[in-house]
Amino acid sequence: MRILFLAPSLDIGGTERQLVALANTLAGRGHDVGVSLFYPGGELESHLNNVELIQLNKTGRWDIIRFISFLRKAIRRFNPDAVYSFLGTPNIFTALLKPTIRPAKIIWGVRTSDMDMTGYSSAVKAAYWAESCLARFADLVIANSEAGRNSFCAKGVSQQLLEVVHNGIDTDNFFPDRSRGESLRKEWGCQSGDTLIGLVARIDPLKDHETFLQAAALVIARASTVRFVCVGGGNAEEMNRLAILTERLNLSDHLVWANWQDDMNGVYNALDICCLSSITEGFPNVLGEAMSCNIPCVATNVGDAAAIIGDTGIIVDKKSPDALANALLDTISQGKPIGDMTPRLRIEGNFSLDAMAMRTEQLLTQLMSK
Repeated sequence: MRILFLAPSLDIGGTERQLVALANTLAGRGHDVGVSLFYPGGELESHLNNVELIQLNKTGRWDIIRFISFLRKAIRRFNPDAVYSFLGTPNIFTALLKPTIRPAKIIWGVRTSDMDMTGYSSAVKAAYWAESCLARFADLVIANSEAGRNSFCAKGVSQQLLEVVHNGIDTDNFFPDRSRGESLRKEWGCQSGDTLIGLVARIDPLKDHETFLQAAALVIARASTVRFVCVGGGNAEEMNRLAILTERLNLSDHLVWANWQDDMNGVYNALDICCLSSITEGFPNVLGEAMSCNIPCVATNVGDAAAIIGDTGIIVDKKSPDALANALLDTISQGKPIGDMTPRLRIEGNFSLDAMAMRTEQLLTQLMSK
């Protein structure tokens, strides 16, 4: 098959890493794969292997007419059997350009579940609404979580259009190696015997760093040898607000704000516990990646977090600092994965890259035969 992926960019992010992994794996399985990007220059572009990279060079939000012309030409030149768009705006464009894309099939990638749009701009809210209205123009909608599938169904999208393909975790790149994390632990001020709890997420209201910080303050009051790190970049205004909250909660001596790191395997191996405090998710990659490094996780009950963690960690209600703090303290006291299965074994058995690629391949093959 000739498969053309369409995405905004390949900047560092969970969705972008999944796109690269899926494109590379499908190319490795003998398919002709291309990735077409709205905006060039993302750091993950160099991670593509045997995949054609097509830059559309969109100059901004209002660069529409020229961009559509470029996109049409790119699709015609690649001549795909399937155009697989990732995220809301690319999904909307493929629906609007359906006559141009034919006879290729249109596949949408849905990466979220119940979105809380509070705090987002009117343009983002309008795009979210438009995506649900235009979904019927897709030939197939692939959600990366059961929660995402259920959310789209609740918005009126036909169940017959929807399938689930869980994200795949690259266990060759994410693996247990505590020595890889030692330099980061020192950089982040950890002493021998300290417990390091990390939140790996972009700075975004949906990730609810505020609840994480409040839980951290409660933990510190009961366990003084615990340190915290927040790894990720993002919204500058939100970052400023969180920095003020960090000071107010007297966390400055116990918490480090760190940008994205080149060696994410080192980041996970530096942690003793990985925490997710989000108020909404689809398939949170961070849990799978941390678990692949055999790091126990504590997460809010969002998206498919509970299905990923199983009995290897603890799930708590969202927006509850007390519940999150208690779960973190319980995990510290355990000193090891909580259930019978180690976190890594759970990922290897349920959420591998091969499983993701094979299921995608199966769905596309079935679609081509219709």
